[in-house]
Amino acid sequence: MDVNELFWQAPIDDLKKGYIDQATHFTCLLCGEKVEKGIIYPQEGLLYEAEKMIQHHITLAHHSVFHYLNGLNKKMTGLTEHQSHILRLFYEGKSDQEIKEELEIGSATTIRHHRFALKEKERQAKTLMVMMELLKEQDQKEEPFVPIHKTATMVDDRYNVTLTEEQQLLEKLFPNGVGKELVRFPKREKQKIVVLRAIANLFDQEKHYTEKELNEVIKPMYEDYVHIRRYLIEYGFLDRKADGSAYWVKK
Repeated sequence: MDVNELFWQAPIDDLKKGYIDQATHFTCLLCGEKVEKGIIYPQEGLLYEAEKMIQHHITLAHHSVFHYLNGLNKKMTGLTEHQSHILRLFYEGKSDQEIKEELEIGSATTIRHHRFALKEKERQAKTLMVMMELLKEQDQKEEPFVPIHKTATMVDDRYNVTLTEEQQLLEKLFPNGVGKELVRFPKREKQKIVVLRAIANLFDQEKHYTEKELNEVIKPMYEDYVHIRRYLIEYGFLDRKADGSAYWVKK
């Protein structure tokens, strides 16, 4: 199970921590980093057991779970950029007066209005979560959908694809298996997502690739590898340095 599936399936308590306790290791739900149990990890003159190490990783790599989630695409959070900014200031313990001065807002009443609006969103989110949980219990036949990668740049109906549909499409377009020749690169957005997701899963999440190395993975699948490479970046599966000297799986 990849990190996106782990993230979306994790209980809220695990999401709040940012990691999940598995049989032999702890896994970061934000990036997939794994810390093996039973090992003592030296870091900056200190010794960490496994769970403390994964907590240390989250602080170093993501600042905090809150900051990571707050930085997600607004389609993921349901917040405007302005709301995300104010929410971060609330989290960091800023007073209404400090926020007013930092944002150059004329009145503290405006800050209180934002607090109320965010509380309203919280109530709506809780209500929806309960209804969706009840729906899952009632509708046991519901097919799971392809999980949306957290770094998606466009979140809309193109993700309305079940796991069964995904498997059938991959078998059709990659008759010899993913990583082998791609019959055609689809024009339909839903099918593009499925193909790009499958290709992105071929890359090592911890590795930085040169452009040549990236091309060598894609070339056996599709002649126009530049086309695929561009879409992997555009759809938020991969990221790269501005000069194109390094590419990596976006987390």
